[in-house]
Parts: sequence; structure tokens; C-alpha cells
Amino acid sequence: MTKAKIYVQLKPSVLDPQGKAVTNSLHSLGYHSLLDTRVSKFIELSFDEELSDALKDKVNSICDKLLANPNTETYSFELYPVEK
Repeated sequence: MTKAKIYVQLKPSVLDPQGKAVTNSLHSLGYHSLLDTRVSKFIELSFDEELSDALKDKVNSICDKLLANPNTETYSFELYPVEK
């Protein structure tokens, strides 16, 4: 069995209104040294397959087709084996 940890982030050039709201809220709580917040997504997938290049290609395909919008987001992922 293999797990994929996928991180999807907005591209740096894309405005992040949710991140701005979090920054403003944290400033109101007294965290004035905070400069910026970017809110991202974390997705974990489990596969009944061994770690392989084919599985890496499959996760790339899943991210490209469904999990990340290529116009506004980037993604990265890690694959690691787990015991059943």
C-alpha cells in the first residue's frame, strides 16, 4: 500500500482572499509581526499499489485532471509506502 500526500497552493501571483482574512484576524488577535498568510489544501490518497514510477505518473494525472487548477494553482506531492 502507498500513500500520497498532496499539497495544492495558489500561484504566488493569485490573490488569496481567504489568506488575507486569516492575516487580518491574526493581526486583530495581536500577532502584528505576521506579514502574510496563504491558505492551501492538503489531500491524502491511499493506493493498493506498490511505490513505483507508474504510481507517480498516476498521482500527477489525478492532480492535473481534478485536484489542482493549472491556471491558478500549483501542486507538489510525496509518495511513501505504508504497511497494511
